[in-house]
Amino acid sequence: MTVQLLHLADLHFGGLAEIAQIEALEKMIPDLHPDAIVIAGDVSQRARHGEFQRARAFAALAAGTAPVVVMPGNHDVQWWWRPLMPFAKEALYRKYRGYFGAELAPTLTTPGAVIAGVLTSHGVAWGSLTLRPRDLAVKGHLPKREILRVKQLFTAADPGLARVLVVHHNVLRGDISHRMGLARWRQAQRRIVESGAEVVLCGHDHQEGADVLGGRVVVSTASTLCKRVRGNRPASFNFVTIDPTAVHVTFFRWESERGKFRASDTLAFARPSRQSQAQQVQVAS
Repeated sequence: MTVQLLHLADLHFGGLAEIAQIEALEKMIPDLHPDAIVIAGDVSQRARHGEFQRARAFAALAAGTAPVVVMPGNHDVQWWWRPLMPFAKEALYRKYRGYFGAELAPTLTTPGAVIAGVLTSHGVAWGSLTLRPRDLAVKGHLPKREILRVKQLFTAADPGLARVLVVHHNVLRGDISHRMGLARWRQAQRRIVESGAEVVLCGHDHQEGADVLGGRVVVSTASTLCKRVRGNRPASFNFVTIDPTAVHVTFFRWESERGKFRASDTLAFARPSRQSQAQQVQVAS
């Protein structure tokens, strides 16, 4: 079975959002016919009510075409309320939850795929502490408990479903930024490979990309529809098609002179069989 996913990230509703691009995308979503729509975090710029309200309106409109999975990003977390207080985290996500519900790591099973979110945006947290002050609330953290939860979910799922993992922070190093989105990134990458995921959808780096992690996990990194695109590249979003033999990632790039997004290059990656994946995980363990 083939499944098609519209992969977005970093809309940054507020002063940085490119509304013309977002409105153009809203008009074309029904024509794309996705089976599910994934928004991998940073729907707001400063976690303000007005920003979340516009983001919720976007998600509601998209839901008229396909089920929508929304994850919080680091910009959606009110980290300044409870930095480094592990027993007072409710305030961090209170505003986000008011608009997108209590679940911070949603899951969705759709014909052809099981989609599992993993929360990597924890504000100022022990797991993502850094010596760079500017990164204190920016770096992501991938807790072991989250990966164990997802691994159990993937193990119990129908073997015919593609395993799709959603995180906010970029899993692979940015080509332009040269930065990893996750703290302790080597450990995080190992955990992702061991989770049984076949495809990872992420964002955060504001540059589009697609590559393979650990020889078998396809990583789709969505760019942004805001004014901060790395390298003066055109804004873009990803369209991910998973068929029985391959994963295809198509970049839709913004053409300012036409005021439209247009499909450009597509990268294709062979999809290992579930049996070979299980054998590789067993050998690795």
